[in-house]
Amino acid sequence: MTYYKRYVDVVVLVDKHAEMTPLFLVFDNKKYAIDRVLKIKKASSVVGGSGVLYRCRIRNQERNLFLERNRWFIESLKP
Repeated sequence: MTYYKRYVDVVVLVDKHAEMTPLFLVFDNKKYAIDRVLKIKKASSVVGGSGVLYRCRIRNQERNLFLERNRWFIESLKP
């Protein structure tokens, strides 16, 4: 399988301790709720780039969502 880097819009909750929790992402003009954040850690992506990895459950599928500096991207099967 070939993965691509897709930058996405993300709605994020920033709490009083400055911790970020992604709530929704917008991909191909569709809004997807992030059901649960499973893991947060610094990591590199298989598509290149690195940052903070948010391993998320979205519609019963686990996806890698990265915060790279000040932009969000996912590892996508579609370019």
